[in-house]
Amino acid sequence: MAEPRLSRRRLLGGGAAAAGVAGIAWGADRLTAHEHPPVTEPFHGPHQAGITTAPQQHASFVALDVKPGVGREDIVGVLKIWTGDAARLTQGRPALAVTEPELAARPARLTVTVGFGPRLFTVAGLDSARPPWLSPLPAFAIDRLDPAFCDGDLLLQVCADEATTVAHAVRALCRSVTSLVSVRWVQRGFRDAPQGQSMRNLMGQVDGTVNLTPGTAAFDRLVFDDGRTRAWLAGGTSLVLRRIAMHLDTWDELDADGRELTVGRRIASGAPLSGTHEFDEPDFTAVDAHGIPVIPPSSHIARAHHTSDTDRFLRRGYNYDDAPAPGATSNSGLLFTAYQRDIDTQYLPVQRRLAEFDALNTWTTPVGSAVFALPPGVPEPGGYLGQTLFDS
Repeated sequence: MAEPRLSRRRLLGGGAAAAGVAGIAWGADRLTAHEHPPVTEPFHGPHQAGITTAPQQHASFVALDVKPGVGREDIVGVLKIWTGDAARLTQGRPALAVTEPELAARPARLTVTVGFGPRLFTVAGLDSARPPWLSPLPAFAIDRLDPAFCDGDLLLQVCADEATTVAHAVRALCRSVTSLVSVRWVQRGFRDAPQGQSMRNLMGQVDGTVNLTPGTAAFDRLVFDDGRTRAWLAGGTSLVLRRIAMHLDTWDELDADGRELTVGRRIASGAPLSGTHEFDEPDFTAVDAHGIPVIPPSSHIARAHHTSDTDRFLRRGYNYDDAPAPGATSNSGLLFTAYQRDIDTQYLPVQRRLAEFDALNTWTTPVGSAVFALPPGVPEPGGYLGQTLFDS
């Protein structure tokens, strides 16, 4: 009768030679691990990791829906499982009951961030605790939204500097709760930049120059909730995720001057057209010898620039480059993420200006949109993500 499964004897049938090769591989693995100790980001703290964390190179955003019949206690169970597994994975230890524990050994600055969609509050019987700003964004004329990239009851934002680490963490977190939730969509992104420099998007433009700086008073005030209206949200924030398709084939037809006038920044340096360095403050009043504005009022940076102290937020975007449709040459764009304490007063005024008129709209189209409340972090072991909401 044939053996029903591979045995150690069959796998090691090569005898001493196989053992020798295994020994060499084992030794090399130990040497590599010794020379390159795991790089970790803290899991426990007042805020969830993955917000103030320096952006990692790879990210997966996973939206999940609770299954019919799932209630409040079931959701708490999901959150407790995710908390325990995320606390292990981010520190280089395997999640419970995984069959590939070796893949957890390189955390590569892994962070796991959890969010709650609008419908989750209804499912959990917690409508009164839902923040007033937590609802799908209003329809914009520029949108061509695909339901395959919209909404969701729960969010997993998984980021790390290695793609294998992200893929393993996503699978470990999702497979453990399949009886209670189902994956609605997955969006994967990447970003590359030399140390201390801004990333470039796939249009070739420097991206993310104007941003809030973690650790400053303005950052804490504009990003993290203080709990005044929803005590459970103190230390938490919100996330707007917009999937923005880039029409690179027609963008390629635009010359360098046209691209710079469209965006309002120089391609080579990222400097505003009124300046010489990337982080120079744009001067929207500057005109040339003919009295024409140096930075066109219709340019992207002119339309996106904040008009008050409140319409600012943290950005942490990622490029995406997926398989194109038959006959197309690309399917690329930006996973635009905005973190703020109040979507209505911070994000929406900027988005309305961009939707009303932005020269860049000719070459970009929003095709996905989702909003989530991100609860505070877990201050110390023994707690779980969302505890301030569900135990209140």
